[in-house]
Amino acid sequence: MTNPDEISILFGNLDNNRKYIQERFKVKLKLRDDNLIIDGDEVVVSLVTTLVKDLLNQIKKDNKLDFQTLKYHSDMLQKENKDIIKGLLDEVIASTANGKPIKPKTLGQKDYIQKIKDNDIVFGIGPAGTGKTYLAMAMAIKAFKNNEVNRIILTRPAVEAGESLGFLPGDLQEKVDPYLRPLYDALFEILGFDHYQTFVEKGLIEVAPLAYMRGRTLDNAYVILDEAQNTTYEQMKMFLTRLGYGSKAIITGDRTQVDLPRGKNSGLIAAINILKDVKGISFMEFSSYDIVRHPLVQRIIDAYDNYEDKK
Repeated sequence: MTNPDEISILFGNLDNNRKYIQERFKVKLKLRDDNLIIDGDEVVVSLVTTLVKDLLNQIKKDNKLDFQTLKYHSDMLQKENKDIIKGLLDEVIASTANGKPIKPKTLGQKDYIQKIKDNDIVFGIGPAGTGKTYLAMAMAIKAFKNNEVNRIILTRPAVEAGESLGFLPGDLQEKVDPYLRPLYDALFEILGFDHYQTFVEKGLIEVAPLAYMRGRTLDNAYVILDEAQNTTYEQMKMFLTRLGYGSKAIITGDRTQVDLPRGKNSGLIAAINILKDVKGISFMEFSSYDIVRHPLVQRIIDAYDNYEDKK
């Protein structure tokens, strides 16, 4: 049995402490019959149980828990158990064309990969730099090489969400290339240009604007929809209903970066609300702790989040 007052202090004002622990360590903290339950990866749950016990002891002494104390205990837990956490992240998904292994670098990325393995549709949602598209690409290439799927299809909404390509200069390929360039870059790094070119020529890999998915049924394919926050409600529904037998879909996006015209609702945000309880669909929410770019990127995103929360 837990002391309700101590649990209230542990969870913090507006559950901010609980959200911090859940986001940082990718676990779920919940009360059940006055008992605190921690759900997640078995090894991580063991670590977080130690953290929670330390925090509750601190609360017993001080009758409070400020954020700096919570962060200090969390930092120390991660530092003292870095070898254990590193061991959790040792799974190699694929290798780049240069032979560099592609592995999860954060607990959030590890959770994401597991969700992709366990579900046919996965939404990877979070800020830039969390690896949500790159890891999805690596998992697609792994499945393709293991003959689990016959082809890979990568798509993005082009020109914000309207896909009004006609006014741009150049032929069709030149019109859409700027919007698909990040997908090409990841493919080139993982496959190498020659292999990529061969697979494209054989129709085994397709990179196309989202509008080209309309009217198709995608069987035995690994389909990745990137920048999904810029789909409309109708586009997202259209994409999700293209999925055929033997296929898997990964949808990635950042709900804070919607570029749709005023009055247009994001298909990604709508899907999160509509599909959250649908069996076979999983949602992975990345946080700034999962950013694997320059350390400043994490601090920049945190600063913007704090500013917007105050507004």
